[in-house]
Amino acid sequence: MAVDYLVIVVYLAGMLAMGWWGMRRARSKSEFLVAGRRLGPAMYSGTMAAIVLGGASTIGGVGLGYQYGLSGAWMVFTIGLGLLALSVFFSARIARLKVYTVSEMLDLRYGGGRAGVISGVVMWAYTLMLAVTSTIAYATIFDVLFDMNRSLAIVLGGSIVVAYSTLGGMWSITLTDMVQFVVKTIGVLLLLLPIAVVKAGGFAEMKDRLPTGYFDPLGIGGETIFTYVLIYTFGMLIGQDIWQRVFTARSDRTARWGGTIAGTYCLAYALAGAVIGTAAKVLYPKLGSADDAFATIVKDELPVGVRGLVLAAALAAVMSTSSGALIACATVANNDIWSRLRGLGTAPAGDHDEVRGNRAFILLMGIAVIGTAIAIDDVVQALTVAYNLLVGGLLVPILGGLVWKRGTVYGALASVVVGGLSVIVLMATHGILANEPVYYGLLASLAAYVIVSLATPATDAAVLAAWRERLAGRSPELPSEPVTAPQ
Repeated sequence: MAVDYLVIVVYLAGMLAMGWWGMRRARSKSEFLVAGRRLGPAMYSGTMAAIVLGGASTIGGVGLGYQYGLSGAWMVFTIGLGLLALSVFFSARIARLKVYTVSEMLDLRYGGGRAGVISGVVMWAYTLMLAVTSTIAYATIFDVLFDMNRSLAIVLGGSIVVAYSTLGGMWSITLTDMVQFVVKTIGVLLLLLPIAVVKAGGFAEMKDRLPTGYFDPLGIGGETIFTYVLIYTFGMLIGQDIWQRVFTARSDRTARWGGTIAGTYCLAYALAGAVIGTAAKVLYPKLGSADDAFATIVKDELPVGVRGLVLAAALAAVMSTSSGALIACATVANNDIWSRLRGLGTAPAGDHDEVRGNRAFILLMGIAVIGTAIAIDDVVQALTVAYNLLVGGLLVPILGGLVWKRGTVYGALASVVVGGLSVIVLMATHGILANEPVYYGLLASLAAYVIVSLATPATDAAVLAAWRERLAGRSPELPSEPVTAPQ
């Protein structure tokens, strides 16, 4: 195991070194939060793929393959579909807005900060829980490596991510994500996938030893697939963690084509995880938990050195999502909540003060994430709550603002409140893991948006004119106040 330990230590040291290097580049708010909006296609596609394919997609994707066979790919597959839809239909418009958060987009579209404040709170809760659930995954990896206590593993892994994210912001995260993308590709696709299939005796042997349902592409169930689409595909369209990466693209073309490449990569990664899980079912048919499949096959079947690289790949998957969610959480907390509460949302500030403030919020949110991760036991429930609130509360006003000019600020507010409350009530009555909260919450949000928008005065012409200018890319990057409708 000494070689495996060395691989992991070198990898972790490299992450910290890149954080230090990124600190030298992050001299302005734009550089710190969105890497100066100048990533090219290669960097953009690699980092986008890295952030959406986290521990749930890697360890959880293999677990679903162990439990359901090839149809276990659907969870990660719907993530890829969401990224493809975002890239093809919306990414160019999003990139041209030149904002930092989803709430700032709502301010621009509807006029004023009323919709933005409430959406900021919902988005902050989502990004916080996403960061928490990613951070909890360190316990699984370090348990395999060092037989480490759960809390200590979370503190160790979380502290490294907080350190490099705080130092260099999006530049550090971009550099580390690119390395993590390469490590994941080599470790999971090029090493673990073929080794697992060979160890299981090849596809013919796997088919002979497993029920036919393991090779049914719809075996996981139509209702489950539909729920994945609602939660993950739609979640990809509106999450702050994803939008903040779109903001890093240097051009419309980069956002569209780089995202399309990343989405296609996700589809391949989904199938790979399901195949690895299926192979693990052949090798270890009676594991206590499906989520143990990844750790077990890595620990028992891979040679020294390769095992370290594959575990580094799993660590890379967790870190990329964790760091992306952390900077998104801090950006929303500082720019959408704290600044507005202090009445400073539009106050001018120097670049040094902007960077220092955002750096402080990353550190603060990072400490909160680590503490919450230690306290929470049920990862699945925490993540489900986050995605239900995101999709049920924010999907309709965000996409409605992009495609329907009749939508109003009152319709957006009603949509967020009605959708969010419906999700909360239905989770309380039907259970957190039930499908009904997101189904009916989304329908309630849509109904409230349409009815209230049609019943209230149309958005002021000046607000819509400014919005169209921004969508066309003819306005400079905001530090200025969004146009506000006359009261």
